[in-house]
Amino acid sequence: MDSPIPPRAGRREWLGLAVLLLPTLLIVMDLTVLHLAVPHLSADLQPSSAELLWIVDIYGFLIAGSLITMGTLGDRIGRRRLLLIGAAAFGFASVLAAFAPSAELLIAARALLGVAGATLMPSTLALIRTMFRDPAQRSVAIGVWISGFSAGSAIGPLVGGLLLEYFWWGSVFLLGVPVMIVLLILAPLLLPEAYDPAAGRLDLPSAALSLAAVLLIIFGVKHIAQVGADLLAAGTILAGLALGGIFVQRQRRLADPLIDLRLFGIPAFSASLAMYTLGVFVSFGAFLFIAQYLQLVLGLSPVQAGFWSVPGALASIIGSNVAPVLVRRIDRRMSSPQGWPSPPSASP
Repeated sequence: MDSPIPPRAGRREWLGLAVLLLPTLLIVMDLTVLHLAVPHLSADLQPSSAELLWIVDIYGFLIAGSLITMGTLGDRIGRRRLLLIGAAAFGFASVLAAFAPSAELLIAARALLGVAGATLMPSTLALIRTMFRDPAQRSVAIGVWISGFSAGSAIGPLVGGLLLEYFWWGSVFLLGVPVMIVLLILAPLLLPEAYDPAAGRLDLPSAALSLAAVLLIIFGVKHIAQVGADLLAAGTILAGLALGGIFVQRQRRLADPLIDLRLFGIPAFSASLAMYTLGVFVSFGAFLFIAQYLQLVLGLSPVQAGFWSVPGALASIIGSNVAPVLVRRIDRRMSSPQGWPSPPSASP
């Protein structure tokens, strides 16, 4: 018996995809514009070296640490509802960051931005799967969604450089406010609500353990970078490792774990995760230091530094779109005996 043909998406779904691109653009823009703003906010707020590292990093750490939790929460309360809650929180946190009077308050605002950003990413991808049932259309929609992240890395330095040229450093955070207002208006009109009837239980202790373990270890490493190795650094790193061990043991006991640890036994999964971690570590480190070098060493203005950051972002866009094509071709070649030369003969 033939399987039913999935319905094809219409104009409303494609307009909804355009709405879903708004948070994806903004999430990456909020990462890249800060790199240009670091010299200006450093002169104004006078943060310590450790505080500056937290200002830069806390946003990304909390996004990564909260993604799985927020994805499960969206399955339970509704993905569009979570998207709207996250958009409102992101706009509010953007205003707090823009007008933060101290480094400590800016770190807190950036942390709230990270939690809010973690609600946006899984909600947008899950809604795409709901809106685009046809596999071919879904592939196109996901490709457009991924390109939104790459486009944000190109737009961020340009827009951020222009704002820093004429306004104070906090203006780069206000980019999120009008974008989120538009999202809050259009999302109820164009996006469907979706739930997962088989959603797993939201395990808050596991989420807290994983986040605390990562942040404690990072705090210890940053403390070593600032003042050197001491008892505080050793204690926080050991505490983070201990909480990480408790987290792993808890996942092994739970019937519905936050992370299925069996995935790490799959070589392809582990290798891909390791390479992705290395790629993110190198790329974002390069983005940060290049932005500082262009302004503090070469003396370029924020606008000039933003323009010089565009080639790297464009290369990232090209690479992210070419890589899947190369992977498919390499995979076919490796799986085909004709793709490899014959082994040498064993005869003398």
